[in-house]
Amino acid sequence: MTAHADLIMVNLDSSDPAAHARFYADVLGWEVTHAESEYAMISRDGFSVGFGLVPGFTPPAWPDESAGKRYHLDLHVDDLAVAEKEFVAAGAAKPDFQPGGERWTVLIDPIGQPFCISPRPQG
Repeated sequence: MTAHADLIMVNLDSSDPAAHARFYADVLGWEVTHAESEYAMISRDGFSVGFGLVPGFTPPAWPDESAGKRYHLDLHVDDLAVAEKEFVAAGAAKPDFQPGGERWTVLIDPIGQPFCISPRPQG
């Protein structure tokens, strides 16, 4: 293949786009660049994540091996324990089921979508 694309944005379904964007802006240290009831966006360094309202949106159950899979974000952090504490204080929840051991932690964002945090690779 000779044609290649550059990923500039990811759009995620949401029950509350503005709140969803504020949460991830806080978690990632990004800026909310657009916020309305039906669509919101965060951006940094030329990359954006959008959050679009989906009426009747229901988050996936965690863990539910029989349900259809959706997206989840994987985030590197400097200190897993500190990040977990701060992200939970910002509105995330930590489910009981944790398949990653000490390698990563699964958290649930304020609208119910899982995301993972793991230690930033050293070196």
